[in-house]
Amino acid sequence: MRGEWSCVDLTETYLSNIDKGAHLNAFVFSMADRARARAAEIDGRIKTGDAGKLAGLTLAVKDNIVIKGERAGCASAILDGYVSPYSATVIEKLEAEDAIIIGRTNMDEFAMGSSNENSCHGPVKNPNDPTSVTGGSSGGSCAAVSAGMALAALGSDTGGSIRQPASFCGVVGLKPTYGRVSRYGLVAFASSFDQIGPITQNVADAALLLEVMCGLDLKDSTSSPESVPDFTNSVGRDIQGLRIGLPSEYFGEGLNNEVRQAIDNTIDILKQRGAAIVEVSLPHTDYAIAAYYVLTTAEASSNLSRYDGARYGFRAADVSDLDEMYINSRNQGFGEEVKRRIMLGTYVLSAGYYDAYYRKAQQVRTLIKRDFAAAFERCDCLLTPTAPTTAFKIGEKIDDPLTMYLSDIYTVSINLAGLPAISVPCGSDENGLPVGAQIVGNYFDEEMLIRLGHQVHCQAGEKSA
Repeated sequence: MRGEWSCVDLTETYLSNIDKGAHLNAFVFSMADRARARAAEIDGRIKTGDAGKLAGLTLAVKDNIVIKGERAGCASAILDGYVSPYSATVIEKLEAEDAIIIGRTNMDEFAMGSSNENSCHGPVKNPNDPTSVTGGSSGGSCAAVSAGMALAALGSDTGGSIRQPASFCGVVGLKPTYGRVSRYGLVAFASSFDQIGPITQNVADAALLLEVMCGLDLKDSTSSPESVPDFTNSVGRDIQGLRIGLPSEYFGEGLNNEVRQAIDNTIDILKQRGAAIVEVSLPHTDYAIAAYYVLTTAEASSNLSRYDGARYGFRAADVSDLDEMYINSRNQGFGEEVKRRIMLGTYVLSAGYYDAYYRKAQQVRTLIKRDFAAAFERCDCLLTPTAPTTAFKIGEKIDDPLTMYLSDIYTVSINLAGLPAISVPCGSDENGLPVGAQIVGNYFDEEMLIRLGHQVHCQAGEKSA
C-alpha cells in the first residue's frame, strides 16, 4: 500500500459495494463490525511497519469454511443457528497476515450444485447478466469478486466448484493439488475430493493468497508436507518452450462454438509467445462424470449422516419419538439436491451394489489418474475449456439434474486425480458472458498454473491488482 487509501477506507468501499450489489444475493451476511475493527487495527500496524503481507485485502468466505464466533450454514436449513467454536486453518493463516474478512458468501447447499440455485437463501445472480447463473457451488464467492464486493474470496472445489463459477463470472479461480491446503474447518462434502482455493481478479493475487494458505497442518491427516514455493515469482515468467497439451476428448461434441473459438484464439497467442502445442489423449474421460457422482455421493451420504437434529442446527417440531425426529429433521432441513445425493450415495454403498458401483468407480478413478500421468510424460501442462458453455439462464437446467451435472464435464476429472488446476478468463461470447480457460498442472506444480495462467489472462486484458 502507498498510503493513498487506509484499510478503513478500503473496507468501507467494499461494504458499500455489498449493499449496492444486494440484488445479486452473493452474500449470506456481511461481517461489517468485525471488518471495520480489523481494518482499524491493521492501519495501526501499517504505521508501525508491522503489518502482514495481506494488509488491506478484503476477503469474502464461502459459507462452508468456519470462522470462530460466526454462523456457518452451508446454505442449508439443517444448520440453522449453528455458530462455529473455532476457525478453519486457512482463516487463521490469512488473518495472521492481516486479511480482512468482510462477509460470508452464498453457495449451493453443502457445495452440491453447478449453478448456485440449490441454496436455502435463493440463487445467486451473475454480475455480468443477472438473469444468468453464476455457476456453483462457489457462485457467491465468484460473484462477490466479479462485482467488486471483495478483492478476493475463498471457495471450495469438489468437482469444479471454484473453476466453473470462476469461468461463468469472469474471474480467476484456483484449485490446488489435493493436500496442498488444509481442509481443517471446511465442512465436508466428499472428503477425498474437497479442496479450498482462492478466487481473485487476477493471477498475481491468487499466487499471493496461495502462498499464505498452503503448508502442512497436523490437524488435517491429508495435509501434505510438500514445501511451499514463492508462487509470486512465477507471475510474469515467459512461456518460451513450454509444452502445452490439448486433450482431444475436451474439444469434441458438446463444446459451444463460441467457447471453442475463445480457446482457439488463446492457443494461437500462446504459440506466438513460444509455447509448443502437443496433442494428447485422456481416454477414460467419458467415464469421469459417472465415477465422480458415484464416489462423491457415497462420501456425502457418510459425511452428512451427522446432521440429525439431535446435536446442533435445525430440529423438527411436533414429533412423537426419536425416529420421527431424525426423519423429519433431515427431510425438512435438507434441500432436494442434497437428499438426491444422499439417497444415491447410500444406494451405491449398500451390500448388493457396492462392488457393481462403488468399487468399479474407484477402479475408474485409478485409470483416470494413469491417463493424466501418461499425458504429463509428453507435456508440461494441459489447456482445456473450463466449461462447455458460458453461463446459462437461471431456471434453465434446475429440473434436469443429468444435464446440470454435465456442466462439470471438463472439471471433475481433475478432482478424481487430485491434480491442481486454474480457470482464467480468456474471452467472451456474443452476449458478453465470460469464457474461462482451464490450465491443469502436474501434482504440486501450482507454479506452472500461475506462470501460464498469467500469460493467458494478460492476453484477455487482465485487470490490474
